[in-house]
Amino acid sequence: MTSIESVTLEVADPATADRFYTTAFGLGSQIRLRASQEPTTGFRGFTLSLVVSQPANVNALFDAAVDAGATTLKPAAKSLWGYGGVVQAPDGTIWQLASSSKKDTGPATRQIDHMVLLLGVADVARSKQFYVERGLAVAKSFGSKYVEFAAGSGPLNLSLYKRRGLAKVAGVSPDGTGSHRLTIDSDAAPFTDPDGFVWTTASEAGSS
Repeated sequence: MTSIESVTLEVADPATADRFYTTAFGLGSQIRLRASQEPTTGFRGFTLSLVVSQPANVNALFDAAVDAGATTLKPAAKSLWGYGGVVQAPDGTIWQLASSSKKDTGPATRQIDHMVLLLGVADVARSKQFYVERGLAVAKSFGSKYVEFAAGSGPLNLSLYKRRGLAKVAGVSPDGTGSHRLTIDSDAAPFTDPDGFVWTTASEAGSS
């Protein structure tokens, strides 16, 4: 089964971005950084989610991100599905910080349980079929709105969302042009999906 080993974020200043991700989230090999000046405006069509065990951990990550220079898009708060908030890193990447729990069960930590890459796509059914044909197995599917793929052996999970719906979740306008500023590094052969998201073989991906 196809697995995502890491994602490469294309940023204007890799050194500054590296300091942010190390300070705010303590991320290591899951996130790679590459210098890029590719034009991009508005919503880039994806978000990354850090899923944790309790609200206190969401708050710890949220506060650390804001202290490190992130912009608040949605303050952390309870919702029907749990607890979470959204921030935008200085490089422009949007991060959802979330827990399915609404109650704390222990002291706050910044322990991350898993990461999810959510792609905002034009046609969920078409993209779902595209990815199934490339070795991803569907775990959950909600019609034409959302698809969650089964976790592979890599550290990141993949989900698909309608672009407009994902932008609403992130608290931004769905409008955007230019580069996604993202490359997905997997154990599959290189390809580009119907929405222009580029996948490359992890062994060939550039280091941060």
